[in-house]
Amino acid sequence: MTDQNQAAQDENKLIAERRAKLEKLRENCSANGHPNNFTREHLAGELKAEHGEKEKEVLAEEGHRVAVAGRVMRRGGPFVGIQDSTGSIQFYMAKPNQKQSEEWQLLDIGDIVGVSGKLAKSGKGELYVDVDQIENLQILTKSLRPLPDKFHGLADQEMKYRQRYVDLIINDETRNTFLMRSKIIEGIRFFLSQRGFMEVETPMLQTIPGGATAKPFETHHNALDIDMFLRIAPELYLKRLVVGGFDKVFEINRNFRNEGLSTRHNPEFTMIEFYQAYATYHDLMDTTEAMLKFIAETVLGTTTIEYGESTYDFAAPFQRMTMVEAILKYNPDMDAEVLNNAEANLDTLKQYAKQVGIEDSPKQAAWGAGKYICEIFEETAEEKLDQPTFITEYPWEVSPLARRNDGNPFVTDRFEFFVGGRELANGFSELNDAEDQAARFRKQVEEKDAGDDEAMHYDADYINALEYGMPPTAGEGIGIDRLVMLFTNSHTIKDVILFPHMKPQGN
Repeated sequence: MTDQNQAAQDENKLIAERRAKLEKLRENCSANGHPNNFTREHLAGELKAEHGEKEKEVLAEEGHRVAVAGRVMRRGGPFVGIQDSTGSIQFYMAKPNQKQSEEWQLLDIGDIVGVSGKLAKSGKGELYVDVDQIENLQILTKSLRPLPDKFHGLADQEMKYRQRYVDLIINDETRNTFLMRSKIIEGIRFFLSQRGFMEVETPMLQTIPGGATAKPFETHHNALDIDMFLRIAPELYLKRLVVGGFDKVFEINRNFRNEGLSTRHNPEFTMIEFYQAYATYHDLMDTTEAMLKFIAETVLGTTTIEYGESTYDFAAPFQRMTMVEAILKYNPDMDAEVLNNAEANLDTLKQYAKQVGIEDSPKQAAWGAGKYICEIFEETAEEKLDQPTFITEYPWEVSPLARRNDGNPFVTDRFEFFVGGRELANGFSELNDAEDQAARFRKQVEEKDAGDDEAMHYDADYINALEYGMPPTAGEGIGIDRLVMLFTNSHTIKDVILFPHMKPQGN
């Protein structure tokens, strides 16, 4: 018999034993063995905060009666440790009588219990609840499956993602990661709300996917009998709201992109997008610096962030350089004159692309100079941007929604923000010229016809909205999953998503 088969057999035996205990609970305690008549009045973390520093004699004199509930995580003689959402606390039952002993035998690690009694402190200085009567201990839910060893945790990393509920029970680090994620999102909401932004909600089912270049997920609406798409970004709807007169809007949104899985990509992910009328992309770079500094101070208590072997200071102004400057920094053999006059040097750009490993493909038939510039940047410079850096002046060809630069119409007033070689944010002064936007959409359609399934569709209603007039506006999107990875020192996106997508297990 293999070790795996033996482990499965042992587990089945334990499950059978626990099912038998559940039957006894049903016979002795309640009709269904799952009572719902216990009222929790205290949390472990709150009790420790209020009474943890008191001497045991003081606690004994004060005589606090408490009622706590949680999951049994350890047993040692008469002491049992239980865990709730705020922390852990022990309860104690000395010299149980026969009836108490019978009940005690039904208790297993993993069970959810409610206990009440007098708050006390052990000789080692730990708080505990002194349970003096059997009526003050209730097994509320019987755990039929044994928990993994808390010391070793889930040995199989894949099982941590498939059975996140077990991972959360036994792994403090995992719980802390998602508590921090919640605080980061709360901090973003507070930061923007304090600056006059209004939170809104826009459709997740759309007839035309827009706001980004990505392959969408497709579905069908039966009642309307039309094909629809899960949104790849809320951008075009948020800008419709700016047209309608809401000058500052934001949405913390779920996006869906039918792309591959990696340590940085999940097909379903979370972003914050915000738009501000009468602002420029320079304003949003300043806002980004202020927001990230605020979140670091609020969530971590410091502006210094440790990620892997790198240290980032979110208090200092972030570096800013153009895309061409970044390419030249990491490709000193390339000619600045060629890069700065890209449209007149398309053939040389194609040679540069081959030199850095960009292979020929049918899609390149629709590529212009701007696309080649961007591909060279992504291939040779992006992953080397370790310290917080804004890259600006993206070519218009790869920025179908961004405003052209007044001094150099080949580029747009756009930035992307990088930390640790990863893009965290994308922002730009919005294109509010309806005719230019229509031409950009047509260019995207050409690329789609040439085989680029990530190119945008033509959105006639959005053009119609722009024709009513959108004020000068700047907008930005920040990837929350990647931001949480940075703040929690997590090196794969699956570690910061509660239920990441995975292939179904076979029968």
